[in-house]
Amino acid sequence: METAEQIKTIVRQKYAAIAEQPIDGTDTLGCGCGPTSCCGPTTSGEVPIDMAVGYDELKGYVADADLGLGCGLPTQFAQIKPGDVVIDLGSGAGNDCFVALAETGATGRVIGLDMTPAMIDRARKNAKTLGYTNVEFVYGDIEDMPLADNLADVVVSNCVMNLVPDKQKAFSETFRILKPGGHFSISDIVLQGELPASLQRDAELYVGCVSGAIQKEAYLQLVVDAGFTNILVQKEREIALPDDVLKNYLSEAEIADYRTTALGIYSVTVFAEKPSDTAPQLIEPDKTATALCCGPDCCN
Repeated sequence: METAEQIKTIVRQKYAAIAEQPIDGTDTLGCGCGPTSCCGPTTSGEVPIDMAVGYDELKGYVADADLGLGCGLPTQFAQIKPGDVVIDLGSGAGNDCFVALAETGATGRVIGLDMTPAMIDRARKNAKTLGYTNVEFVYGDIEDMPLADNLADVVVSNCVMNLVPDKQKAFSETFRILKPGGHFSISDIVLQGELPASLQRDAELYVGCVSGAIQKEAYLQLVVDAGFTNILVQKEREIALPDDVLKNYLSEAEIADYRTTALGIYSVTVFAEKPSDTAPQLIEPDKTATALCCGPDCCN
């Protein structure tokens, strides 16, 4: 079992390798969480895990900043307004930052936070090439952000919290940097049912899609425990793992069990608010797991 620091080292090394790859439409490393990365193309040329999320349809999308590492579209659901200060946690090469910038406009400000220096360098180069002056990229750990209290109107993050060892600290820090009345929209990977240990503990998947994710109910409870209100699952979809992937970690009998139980891996986009001084607590902790989403596909 890796320590928290070992996990961070693995994540940093793998994402540095991704950041240093040329953009040519393929990922030879087999890591990350997008259609060209997580578990990579199979020997037959098929992409086994479909994580495609449709960024190219969003205003502000920059292909050179999209390394295929996301599992959702948090900026699409983030209700960003012109003039907002937006912070992207785990900003990578700047993809979500540039989409957010299109929403907040010239009067707004976007800050990307990442713990991988190579990603920060790549994002800064992208911003310079694009001529953006109101977006910046900061090196830092999500568990201990080098950012001021009450700074952001909106926080977004895309398939990053599942990589953080201490998620409670990460959500507490998210609460701290948000202004009263501010909110977040975070896309992430969660589990329903207990995955076999051989699948969940694999270090390569930890840097990608699955390992490091926790149960959906536990994830939402962390949001409540951090002090957030008005919690909503904005979108949810199952991530289908084909046999070509599962057979690397499970026996045939375990694969059969996996297919016939409620066990599952899901991409979710979660919205929550930091209450203003007078905002009431609208969702009680014991109601979190059952009152947050209207269906399996999308809640707007």
